[in-house]
Amino acid sequence: MSEQFELIARIRARSGTNLVRRLRREGDVPAVIYGGDKENISIAINHDVLFHSLEKEEFHSAIIVINTDGKKEQAILRAVQRHPHKINILHADFQRVDDNKLLTMSMPIHFIGEEDCIGVKNSGGMVTHLINDVEISCMPKDLPEHIELNVSNLDLNESLHLTDIKLPEGVNITALMHDDEIDHDLAVVSVMASRVEVEEEDEAADTEDAMSETDAADSSADTEEQE
Repeated sequence: MSEQFELIARIRARSGTNLVRRLRREGDVPAVIYGGDKENISIAINHDVLFHSLEKEEFHSAIIVINTDGKKEQAILRAVQRHPHKINILHADFQRVDDNKLLTMSMPIHFIGEEDCIGVKNSGGMVTHLINDVEISCMPKDLPEHIELNVSNLDLNESLHLTDIKLPEGVNITALMHDDEIDHDLAVVSVMASRVEVEEEDEAADTEDAMSETDAADSSADTEEQE
């Protein structure tokens, strides 16, 4: 079952640089809730609570309950502004969720079966993630925590694409909702030869080239002596 997140917030009636700075000094993060055919609301959330919530991967793609002075609204996290040099959270944007409207958001991909991957076990290959998240569209009730992709049957020099992802019912990948689905069917993960093997092959090729050049030089020298 998906973890339920709830943030306690309070309405901040006024804004401005000085007021925002004071808010941050008091340990709060200025934020805004928007969308859902309602007015934007400026709120303040405890910095430490938000900071630790952001450490959880599920929080970034979950429906969050925001309790503002006793009034609860469902929302998703849309943006976070962080301090460029410190760990501080400077601002956050939340978008309201409408149970009757499609929701579009980015979801993390969880790659499973890497330890049992055929291309790794049998051929010494390396699993390479080409895409780590994917944009999906679904109704709020169908929103998954993440998307899974099993790579256990992937062999050396093989790839899995967006169309290989098994989606929960009611969930679609937005890139594949176009008429030209094939053009948007991006590779997600592949099994490539390990760097050590590639380097060894390159070294062997260099050695072979060097030996060929030496043989050619010796042959040329022998020809000159005969002349």
